Amino acid sequence: MTGSLLEVIALDLRDAVAAEQGGADRLEVVADMAADGLSPATETVAAIARECPLPQMVMLRTEANFSAGSLDKLSSLVKELADAGAAGFVFGFLDAKGAVDLAATEALIHAVSPLPWTFHRAVDHAADTQASWRAVRLLPNLATVLTSGSPNGVTDGLPVLKARAEAGDAGLILAGGGLQLRHIPTLLDYGVRAFHVGSAVRDSWTSPIEARLVSQWRALIDRDL
Repeated sequence: MTGSLLEVIALDLRDAVAAEQGGADRLEVVADMAADGLSPATETVAAIARECPLPQMVMLRTEANFSAGSLDKLSSLVKELADAGAAGFVFGFLDAKGAVDLAATEALIHAVSPLPWTFHRAVDHAADTQASWRAVRLLPNLATVLTSGSPNGVTDGLPVLKARAEAGDAGLILAGGGLQLRHIPTLLDYGVRAFHVGSAVRDSWTSPIEARLVSQWRALIDRDL
């Protein structure tokens, strides 16, 4: 990856506009952060597409866990959301044993093709993190892996993110999940160039994004590049 990428979680059009004003490169569009992010309404994606030029990576998740649930339901969502303006999708599933559910994940990859996709933080919750990375990193059309390196967030996950970067995966890492401004210089030193923020650019999940906070992240990420 050349340059840097700042992805911001948007819940609605107001968020999307503020993220753009603050200098974000890309949106992750979700609903229901109480469930850690579920698929948004088609109307939300369409409204953002009409008013905001930022690419929308749209969540494909209907269960408040890392199981796939109904693949038929998810596949039908793909067409609706793509038609509404999704530029790509965010998904990833674990089976009952905590391994990457390749059957479900590959079915969704086929459904969203040729659009890019992000494997989300299910990778951090796998029973064997190294095995989950081996399973995910070579899947087709993979744009990024949203990861904190630990189920507990980036602070605990820094050693894993460093190891993944040293293993050649820095270009796939989209660092997020408890990401703080103080982590950025360290992650840049690792070679990580893509960053994902949500609660850090708003007072709470019931408050809108503040463009000035997005700008702080933009300035720090770009400072040493």
